[in-house]
Amino acid sequence: MKRIKTILLLSLCALLSACNKPATEEEPYLEINRNNISGVWELSQWNGNDLAEGSYFHINLVRNDGTFTILQNLDAFPESPREITGRYDLVQDDVLGTVISGLYDHDSGFWAHDYVISKLTASSMVWTAVDDPDFVQLFKRIEVSEFGKE
Repeated sequence: MKRIKTILLLSLCALLSACNKPATEEEPYLEINRNNISGVWELSQWNGNDLAEGSYFHINLVRNDGTFTILQNLDAFPESPREITGRYDLVQDDVLGTVISGLYDHDSGFWAHDYVISKLTASSMVWTAVDDPDFVQLFKRIEVSEFGKE
């Protein structure tokens, strides 16, 4: 009888301690492909720092034709954002993982960096410059209706 009471008491303690633990469920990582990165993303952090208030950088990655549209006010007047279009490509590198690169329309050339995409979830992803591992960007998924709006 004493043994049963001890087992019940231990079970009750374990149950109570499990109920008091905060939920730490993280979003599962997704395979990095055009389908999963398709959509509208907002640059949330750049090298560990939030963007200045009122600044934004939104990119719409289109799965079907590999095009992108960027609406941003980082290098323009805040009240008149700049729209930039082009094409992007994903390449699987055996060492780095999935690398995204882009080419701007209108003779602007290639992106300044190619980026390794990592930690892709349904709501966020990280881009790290291939040639500068300290250059890290965190993107958060946003609704299409928020594209270009701050």
